[in-house]
Amino acid sequence: MAAARKRKQIEPTAEDLSNVEFETSEEVDVAPTFDDMGFEKPSAIQQRAIKQIIKGRDERYVYIFRAQSGTGKTATFSISVLQGLNTTIRETQALILSPTRELASQIQKVILALGDYMNVQCHACIGGTNVGEDIRKLDYGQHVVSGTPGRVFDMIRRRNLRTRSIRMLVLDEADEMLNKGFKEQLYDIYRYLPPGAQVVLLSATLPHEILEMTSKFMTNPIRILVKRDELTLEGIKQFFVAVDREEWKFDTLCDLYDTLTITQAVIFCNTRRKVDWLAEKLKEANFTVSAMHGDMEQKERDAIVKEFRSGTSRLLISTDVFARGLDIPQVSLVVNYDLPNNRELYIHRLALFLEVVIAA
Repeated sequence: MAAARKRKQIEPTAEDLSNVEFETSEEVDVAPTFDDMGFEKPSAIQQRAIKQIIKGRDERYVYIFRAQSGTGKTATFSISVLQGLNTTIRETQALILSPTRELASQIQKVILALGDYMNVQCHACIGGTNVGEDIRKLDYGQHVVSGTPGRVFDMIRRRNLRTRSIRMLVLDEADEMLNKGFKEQLYDIYRYLPPGAQVVLLSATLPHEILEMTSKFMTNPIRILVKRDELTLEGIKQFFVAVDREEWKFDTLCDLYDTLTITQAVIFCNTRRKVDWLAEKLKEANFTVSAMHGDMEQKERDAIVKEFRSGTSRLLISTDVFARGLDIPQVSLVVNYDLPNNRELYIHRLALFLEVVIAA
């Protein structure tokens, strides 16, 4: 399987991405799941990266810079992972590491959806969940493991996650994993992999730590650069509401909710304290509200997401823990009660949704 019959081939440099041409791969068939999931054509990053990744050992190291939400990055490495699997062998052949539990779980869902016709086994190995369930699933055999570094390394040390057949390591949002202090665990996990394993690293930014990691994990990697003008939120309506004082935001938010027709809405705040405060204020105003932030236990966060998906609550207030890896199709409005601290977070917050109002 592959993304499409026609894909773009590039020279392996980050400096010149404009010299592209179409190439037909006669041996490739389009997977039926592409139609099921509404895929019509590959995104720019998919055109450039998938072929480079599936070359496998000939192109062992692929580094994708400015790989952010909204670019099709998850499908890019998921398709590439599935292309290289031998599903007749019940061994872990690909390991995908992510900075958050929600993102790791969402990647698992994408792998299972894309690989539906392949009968692929994929397990989300994440912290805050039952260790016994991880052990049971891993002992049964998983073709792909999507997880967070802490729990994955724990399962490797326990010898329940066997690494002998792993042919691809994907580091998604590598810059975020470094920001969260996973550097040593990433290095430890890498040391357990077979010498010939392929490494695919995706990063939205280029801090010194990423350069250090690429030099440690990679030799002469293929570098793929997503141009900034390709990181768009095309099709999403965005509005800005000017509010002169912080204390006026709440009344403005209530006015917007009374004015617009909203199925469900997600409201982003920058801090846990603001999430808790806004949730209480909205409950006092007779809104049915759920609230979520990173300080909550995983079971509690999962229950809140399940409640929101079911429609029991129509408003979810969250920190950026919700901005990575969760897709709620019925959400029609996203409100940035607090503007995010950087452009990348803004894209993360909005890329999965349809219509946006910014209250600032």
